[in-house]
Amino acid sequence: MSKLYVLGLTGSIGMGKTTTANMFRDAQIAVWDADAAVHELYTSHTDTIEKIAALAPIAVDGDGVNRDRLRNVLQADTSLFAKLEKIVHPAIRMHRDAFLDRCRELNLPLAVVDIPLLFEAGADEWVDGVLVVSTTVDEQRARVLKRGMDEKSFEMILSRQTPDAEKRERADFVIETNSLEQVQSDVHNLIEQLTKD
Repeated sequence: MSKLYVLGLTGSIGMGKTTTANMFRDAQIAVWDADAAVHELYTSHTDTIEKIAALAPIAVDGDGVNRDRLRNVLQADTSLFAKLEKIVHPAIRMHRDAFLDRCRELNLPLAVVDIPLLFEAGADEWVDGVLVVSTTVDEQRARVLKRGMDEKSFEMILSRQTPDAEKRERADFVIETNSLEQVQSDVHNLIEQLTKD
């Protein structure tokens, strides 16, 4: 049985992480998405929803956790971040471990774990390698504001993320996301590099 190489994919908001993750998927590489896992927990994991309701009742409705309302609550009281992480992180870890166990059962050579706060969560300690996606500060801001996010939310998210320069320094691999063609080429080259053994 070949060893599964677990590649951690990260990058600050607006750096092209989702696009890059989709290129791995298009190349038939298994990708676990931390944001999608959180969405699943917020909409269908009763235990998580109940614990968040106890922490921030206004953030929960009939559909589960409302992320916009939760964001507003967190903006108003940043001390709740640590309490929220204690609720969400263990459930996310179980979700991710189940994904990686399945990849090992299937004898896959490579799996990608897409984790926005990879360094912040200490995930660089258990993945086999870290890929950071990056672009210029101006391009990043333009992408984020084009999505409809306001400056205040953008700055709040940035303040909780490891600076891009530090991420690049700590990465095993860096992909510049300035053109789709280049990203595609870099993703394919990296897959080849990591699966050739």
